Amino acid sequence: MLVVRVLPDVVRLDKTFDYAVPDAWQADGRAQRLQIGSIVRISLGGRRLRGWVTEVGVDPPSDVKLQPLAQLTGMGPPADVVSLAGWAAWRWAGRIVSLLRTASPPRVVSGPVPARTAAGAREGAHQPYGDLFERPAGVTVLRCPPADGGMELARAASRQGDALIVVPSLGDARRIARELRRDGVRVALGFDDWAVAAEGATVVGTRSAVWLPMPRLAAVAVLDEHSEALQSEQTPTWHARDVALERARRVGAPAVLASPVPTLEALESGELTTLGRATEREGWPAVDVLDRRLDDPVRGGLFAEGLRDRLASVQGRMAVVLNRRGRARLLACKACGELVRTSDGRVPMRLADDELVAADGSERRPVVCAACGSTVLRNLRMGVTRAREELAALAGEPVAELTADSGRFGDERIVIGTEAVLWRLPSVAAVVFLDFDQELLAPRQRASEQALALLARGARLVGGRRDGGWLVVQTRQPDHPVVKAAVLADPSIVATTEREQRRALALPPYGAQAKVSGAGAETFVATLRAAADTAVSIRGPVGGHFLLRAPSHEPLLDLLARTPRPAERLRVEVDPLRV
Repeated sequence: MLVVRVLPDVVRLDKTFDYAVPDAWQADGRAQRLQIGSIVRISLGGRRLRGWVTEVGVDPPSDVKLQPLAQLTGMGPPADVVSLAGWAAWRWAGRIVSLLRTASPPRVVSGPVPARTAAGAREGAHQPYGDLFERPAGVTVLRCPPADGGMELARAASRQGDALIVVPSLGDARRIARELRRDGVRVALGFDDWAVAAEGATVVGTRSAVWLPMPRLAAVAVLDEHSEALQSEQTPTWHARDVALERARRVGAPAVLASPVPTLEALESGELTTLGRATEREGWPAVDVLDRRLDDPVRGGLFAEGLRDRLASVQGRMAVVLNRRGRARLLACKACGELVRTSDGRVPMRLADDELVAADGSERRPVVCAACGSTVLRNLRMGVTRAREELAALAGEPVAELTADSGRFGDERIVIGTEAVLWRLPSVAAVVFLDFDQELLAPRQRASEQALALLARGARLVGGRRDGGWLVVQTRQPDHPVVKAAVLADPSIVATTEREQRRALALPPYGAQAKVSGAGAETFVATLRAAADTAVSIRGPVGGHFLLRAPSHEPLLDLLARTPRPAERLRVEVDPLRV
């Protein structure tokens, strides 16, 4: 009797069970198709459930009568991906079921799709980046200009054989897949081509592509590795960069992490390579810094002196970035100068529908200053909607508004919005950051790194110096490392400063941390405190969450793995990007 071990598709259960393979499956060949990762149907607790085979040929206890498998559904993640999911479940303190769901095909797959022709990349006279993949099992960090779209690096990876190419956006994945197919490369584009990948192909996709089957993985390339889109928003909060590197390590394949602004995590994982200062500088646009240090913070308004001239001088469309929605985010009484806050003075109030509303929704009142009774208020920190109105008056022309949730634009030359404008517009002649200090002073551990990434995204939209690209940055901190790095086209300025600070504070990648939140957070943390050793510190609650820190991942992840979860909702984020 053939016995298999099955993991049911139930997140909270997280336990395997043994099942017998029916004798009829031996006769019709279904038993031969069973392998680790196969998707089956089982009976458990009176329910019919999906599950994954985790072991084949198990020796069951002699005194137990096993139930038979109910159905062989089709192919699932292969054995190497199942093993990878087990590692990732520990690495990001999650359930392996959640990861196997991500790695499973979206539709039933009975078998891989064979190649119609023997395809391969066309050999050309000039093959840039080929030397980056010469080190077996080595990791190379390529710092490339923002204008580099990654196509040549993708071609270099595909010349090694079946390559895994991970990008942040679906649009980039489609563009690269289309060009590689024109070169004659057999390509699997994301999970729509799961069966194609199972037979063997170069895989191109967004973060979930790291879970596709690749029986002959030859190279890994992660483009824009700094992008936060590469980290899962759902728990476990796995990061595609780290999963891809682990997968490459297991098969001894070379890996390249490419970015105009590499993260410290990337820089600590491999050897840095650049294209030379001249090439890198040409790939960054000119940066015009409008120094606002001498402007009155109350009367100066949102627009620096000289911005109007910049708006008029640009030929072509402009993107104006202000990462604040609505009309007003911070108000003050024009008569007495008091900030507009709730009656207890605790929370700032905003203007919404001709009414003052507390930022946390705790209070609403008419537009009246609580200190002197004046009804005339001044915007100290306006939102996008109000900024659009004032910008239109300043420029003397219509201005479109665009955010992640709303906004359509037509022929308007100037488009203002949150950073969504940097993703929704295909290209522009110039990008203006109205209040860049908001990014530089954000109360986040990675604020500098994230601010530089925002500038790099703007730089990609406008192109390099040869294209006449232009970034305009309004700031009261013109000497900040992030601003200097953009002006000099030298991201290493930020990397050096960040490395020193994070090492001193034992922050990632020189330490490990996890954020715990949800209704069951207090119960879970109480259990953690009782079991934690001195290597793991627990802080909080602050802002509704707890922060766990340790000098390395092992003690932190081992503690999270052995601590039982409460019945209440719990969210554990390992290595959160915004904390």
